[in-house]
Amino acid sequence: MALTGLISYFCLPKKQTIYKSMATDTNLLSARLNALSESETLAMTKKARELAAQGHKVISLSVGEPDFQTPQHVKDAAKKAIDDGFSFYSPVPGFPDLRQAIADKLKKENNLDFGPENIVVSTGAKQSIANVLLSIVNPGEEVIIFAPYWVSYVEMVKLAEGRSVIVSGSLENDFKVTAAQLEKAITPKTKAILFSSPCNPTGSVFTEKELRAIGDVVAKHKNIVVIADEIYEYINFEGSHFSIGSIPAIKDQVVTVNGFSKGYAMTGWRVGYIGAPKLIAAACDKIQGQVTSGTCSIAQKAAVAAYKGDLTAPKEMAKAYLRRRDLVVGMLKEIPGLKVNTPQGAFYSFPDVSAYLGKSVNGQKINTAAELSMFILNDVFVSTVGGDAFGAPNNIRISFAASDENLIEAVNRIKTCLAKLQ
Repeated sequence: MALTGLISYFCLPKKQTIYKSMATDTNLLSARLNALSESETLAMTKKARELAAQGHKVISLSVGEPDFQTPQHVKDAAKKAIDDGFSFYSPVPGFPDLRQAIADKLKKENNLDFGPENIVVSTGAKQSIANVLLSIVNPGEEVIIFAPYWVSYVEMVKLAEGRSVIVSGSLENDFKVTAAQLEKAITPKTKAILFSSPCNPTGSVFTEKELRAIGDVVAKHKNIVVIADEIYEYINFEGSHFSIGSIPAIKDQVVTVNGFSKGYAMTGWRVGYIGAPKLIAAACDKIQGQVTSGTCSIAQKAAVAAYKGDLTAPKEMAKAYLRRRDLVVGMLKEIPGLKVNTPQGAFYSFPDVSAYLGKSVNGQKINTAAELSMFILNDVFVSTVGGDAFGAPNNIRISFAASDENLIEAVNRIKTCLAKLQ
């Protein structure tokens, strides 16, 4: 055998074997990565797109995304920013005019007394929350999370090497955790409390009275940081929004998270922010400077226009969501076995589907809400998200950020699908 043949015979298979092993061996990945779960909402959205690509008429009610266009004056500001040459790196915490516009908004609408130095603009509110957790949580420290919770909260705590302590609100209390429940959960290891209002996935909104009671508990523990996710602030069906950070006794313990994705239909623009005590704001600036640096310059200029304009667009969208809420909740309540509350904000319904768990169809047993969501998707091509990922294994999340026509058809399909389970 020629020399080249010997080399091919003895060497090439070994190289191929090594390559295949490296391509599939999770030991090459960090323990930090292997501990993370895939985002259930993104996984369902991916599956829905695959089915749509196969020619099925899929109605997607799984993604948390407005179906409206970004307001025209915001898009015009982005075009102008391009023409004006805003094509260079932006300051890590955001352009000064955007940080001032955010500070002004927080003062006027939320009674939060921040200057630009308290504001850090990030590539979405998701990054804002991750920055805060990475800045304050040490390995083994506890973060109390109100459940049901947004899917990424627990995974972010894992990245920070902290431990999530889940405190669950009941359906009877619109899924809201009480101050008494919070007080029982606090330990010497508690570093932070994390929750959203209006809430993803339930649409629940904490009242001023409820938040003041929670504030009274927090005020007893000066080393605890509250991370208040207020990204759905403008989608509130009950009137004015109350920010827990406006309570004087705990104002220096609260980080307020917000952004432009939901209220201004700017999900793809990726602009979120925090208003925080200077120490935490500076820490997030430091973290962000090593990870992404400043947010997209064009998107920031668009965000300035959003906050310097009026609230016409957010209010019109909120009106549409309210109409859709009433439509969807009314139809869901007609489905036997579902337990449905009325969400006070955001654009989700979160029905209890426990009556259908443990049932079967064609020999297939549905044991979990995640399995039920997948069954609905494969059977009638409507994507929802199982509540397991939100810390509520008896529920599914249904987004009503879709047209009335699609919502009516989707709920009718779900009703038909559930009727097959015996």
